[in-house]
Amino acid sequence: MENNMAHKTKYIVKLSKDEREKLNKIVKTGRVAASKRQRSQIYLYADEGPNGPSLSDLKIADKLDLSVLTIKRARQRLIEKGLEAALERPPRKNGPTPKKLDAEQEAKLVSLACVEPPEGRSRWTLRLLSDRMVALDYVDSICHETVRQVLKKKKLNLGNAKIWCIAPQNHPAFVCAMEDILSVYQRDYSTENPLVCMDETNKQLTKETRNSIPANSNHVEYYDTEYQRNGTANLFMFFNPIEGKRRVDVTGSRTAEEWAHQIKQLVDIDYPDAKKITLVMDNLNTHVGASLYKTFKPQEARRILDKVDFHYTPKHGSWLNMAEIEFSILGRECLDRRIEDKVMLQKEVAAWTNDRNSKKSKIIWRFKNEEVRIKLKRLYPLLE
Repeated sequence: MENNMAHKTKYIVKLSKDEREKLNKIVKTGRVAASKRQRSQIYLYADEGPNGPSLSDLKIADKLDLSVLTIKRARQRLIEKGLEAALERPPRKNGPTPKKLDAEQEAKLVSLACVEPPEGRSRWTLRLLSDRMVALDYVDSICHETVRQVLKKKKLNLGNAKIWCIAPQNHPAFVCAMEDILSVYQRDYSTENPLVCMDETNKQLTKETRNSIPANSNHVEYYDTEYQRNGTANLFMFFNPIEGKRRVDVTGSRTAEEWAHQIKQLVDIDYPDAKKITLVMDNLNTHVGASLYKTFKPQEARRILDKVDFHYTPKHGSWLNMAEIEFSILGRECLDRRIEDKVMLQKEVAAWTNDRNSKKSKIIWRFKNEEVRIKLKRLYPLLE
């Protein structure tokens, strides 16, 4: 039946052995235009020679997710122009389309897109930019599609501002804390004095209100926009970047007592043979020695503190903490989804942690004080 339908077409494709080998090579290589690879695949499917499958236009269109008309036109071009010409993109009848904007006008458009939008608008839109270009007499007329193409070429994305920790300029307290952390990272590593980076974050737990629709060959997984909040959980990260070892604990809340128990575990269980643990962390109000005295008897609190050397990242300097980098990876690889309860969260985080630890995934820190004094010169006080 399939062959009969194929022979009803006006343009019959019959390829020689050499032509099939050439087309197969084009299909398998990654260094050709997508349109050329697509046409090669059409001709291979349509081939009614001894080694061809002789598929109908409808069948080819279904396999390649194309229209039947596209298949018919490809057949016609092969028969009328030959294989070499059929594989190349047809030349434009009227030559290349002239540019809508010259270099100066493009520069004005980019400049306009980078300034604050007009009053009453939270951000620029394509139509708003095109209207403003005309209002400012930069152009006589311009469509929003031209604006989109220019911004795409310049890699500008409207409305995608990033939230960023911007360090203050001329700030001696910041650079002092920053250089302290960088100096710690440059020390020779010793098992008697291990380096550990610590951070904590929280995760919103959410229950599904309806069963999701599983993914299949035709669509991705669908899940409902509605969900039920089910509390939050706190996560502690203790990461040794040199050994590629981390511990991630899920707890119920973020308190001074929780943190104190985590530090006790760090000293007594994670590194019981260490003489002094170098601990890098942010300056959250619970990350202080007082939390240990609040939780344990004085002798116990002092014993734990004597085995830990605290080093604090500066405000707006979270990027200096390698535990934050690990949390970022954990978020992308494991937590970027709905997790309904603490039990499920503990199970998923444990699986991720075991996998990372088995691979001894490390972070090699290369940023040093000598470089930072050049690249971040604006942060340092100006001295005569």
